[in-house]
Amino acid sequence: MENIVERRIMWGDLDAAGIVFYPRYSEWIDGCAHQFFEAIGIPHDRLWKDHHMVFGLIETQCRFKNAGRYHEQITIATELQELHARGMALQHTISRKDDDTVLVMCIEKRVCLDTSDLLNLKVATIPESIYQKLERALQAHAKTMDE
Repeated sequence: MENIVERRIMWGDLDAAGIVFYPRYSEWIDGCAHQFFEAIGIPHDRLWKDHHMVFGLIETQCRFKNAGRYHEQITIATELQELHARGMALQHTISRKDDDTVLVMCIEKRVCLDTSDLLNLKVATIPESIYQKLERALQAHAKTMDE
């Protein structure tokens, strides 16, 4: 399953060279991860309230391929790439909407964190009901890769 978010690059997103300031990409992909979870039926606020857990970010890796410029319309496609008992990897592809030129490819690694004691966060096993939703999203991703 792929979740797609569209946005326009605005003046405040740029650095002095007139291209997207690289920390903006981190902000955008984090937001898109949360939107991905919502799209597959796992909103983070419900994870926190109902299960005392969140999917905490432990690693990011980005490859910058082309510069994003002012007022370009972009798409950010998010897919689940890997799933494990305690975590996952999400892939984010940021592209220009008009010609599909890839600007940035990012991989995020996230783990399931038990938040019942906020001063002592612990990595936990993903609850079965949540894991099943993630597994369906991963299978949808694998199916599109095979086509």
